[in-house]
Amino acid sequence: MSEKTLRQRAMQGELVLGAMVFECFTPGIAQILKLAGCEFVLYDMEHTGMGLETLKMQVAACRGLGVAPMVRVPRGEYHFLARALDVGAQGVMIPMVESEAQARAIVEATRYPPKGRRGAAFGFPHDDYAPGNPVDKIKVADERNIVIAQIETERGLAAVEEIAAVDGIDVLWVGHFDLTNFLGIPGQFDNPKYLDAIKRVVETARRYKKGLGFMPTDARWAEEYKQHGFNMLAAGTDQGILLEGYKRILQAVGGKA
Repeated sequence: MSEKTLRQRAMQGELVLGAMVFECFTPGIAQILKLAGCEFVLYDMEHTGMGLETLKMQVAACRGLGVAPMVRVPRGEYHFLARALDVGAQGVMIPMVESEAQARAIVEATRYPPKGRRGAAFGFPHDDYAPGNPVDKIKVADERNIVIAQIETERGLAAVEEIAAVDGIDVLWVGHFDLTNFLGIPGQFDNPKYLDAIKRVVETARRYKKGLGFMPTDARWAEEYKQHGFNMLAAGTDQGILLEGYKRILQAVGGKA
């Protein structure tokens, strides 16, 4: 039997662990995350100012490690999505998905014909510059690349069933802070309104056989959201983890922060 792809495992509810990177765009970060137990790394373009050239170098550093490089693009537009995939990203996260029409446009930009309308360029980073049959390459890309829709606004929550029903959307990912902002309860992660929203997203993902994604910021949150039903977990933020690690060592010998 052939080995399942990360995409298949995520959609089948298997636990898939990784990290989100916002600051440490260094040559060694992928290897460090691999040693930490990550199967994927999500680089952020939405809030960091990272460009496609930097993403291309980060993706190249993942090659051969067994860590799938993915990226959160700034918005769900073709020129972000298709280009991110062409430089080698094996998954794209799209912020603020709010409608079925938007979800369908995202799928069109990320899948080759006949499933979508992604432009063809082979012998490029996304296929390791290798020669080969384009039909086989299309099949590999469409089976491998993960499309993640973030549900993080009141509009996205209202349309979550329609978004999840779109074939080609693989994972529903809760953007927790934005979701509380748009629900009018900033940072209130124990508010019943927020918890009801989490329950709705989880139930919808299960109904439509989609993966469930979340970024826990500590071990307690990781366990809590695993219990909620989230199976694609990305530890973050990298700068927050780095800060806490340094602070813990220095405070142990009398430092103050």
